[in-house]
Amino acid sequence: MVRHALVAMVATGLLIGFASVHAEWSPMHRWNRAFGDASLVLIALSMGLGPLTRFLRVAVPLLPFRREMGIYGCLLVLVHASIILVGWVQWDLMRLLGFEWHPELLAYVMYQHGFGLANAIGIAALVLAALLAATSSDFAMRRLGVSGWKFLQMGVLPMWWLTVVHVAYFLFMHFLSFHRATPEPNPLQYWFVGLVVIVLGLRTGAYLRTIRAKAALEPQREQGSHA
Repeated sequence: MVRHALVAMVATGLLIGFASVHAEWSPMHRWNRAFGDASLVLIALSMGLGPLTRFLRVAVPLLPFRREMGIYGCLLVLVHASIILVGWVQWDLMRLLGFEWHPELLAYVMYQHGFGLANAIGIAALVLAALLAATSSDFAMRRLGVSGWKFLQMGVLPMWWLTVVHVAYFLFMHFLSFHRATPEPNPLQYWFVGLVVIVLGLRTGAYLRTIRAKAALEPQREQGSHA
């Protein structure tokens, strides 16, 4: 419960901070982005914390917080998706996938290709996030068994990269359409790039360190077997 309370406080702080960054936007877009951005940071923290402990042993006590970070990240992204569904596409699932109703053709036509594809990618990431959050408990681990639970938790990597692609589209490409006025760039664009680079660097560095450590142990094992 202490971990839940601390992560909830961090999530609330992130939410308020991002809402202030987008204070000039319309309420729907302001809170849509605030919930999405706060969720992204929590998920990034849960992704980077494990590799970080390979370099900073003082970070090891923070490892148990990964579970709560993932859970609250999922809760925030559920609110993010709900705001889009209610406020942006107004419960029209075809609009969510980039289609608009054409009154002359009396049919839906593709209007925003990138918007539909990015949302489909976001939905896939949301499904994986919900699955991971639903199984982030000791009860789920006991029911699924360690191997089954670990297999499901491997979904965190595809979930992360689907999230990155989804966010990158809305930060860098969505408002570049020639038939609409281009707004000012989102001030968080390059903070997002930095966050992704840090997570990728930590995970790559931890992987390389693990490979080197295993390679260093191989001669010792061979000597032991010969002895």
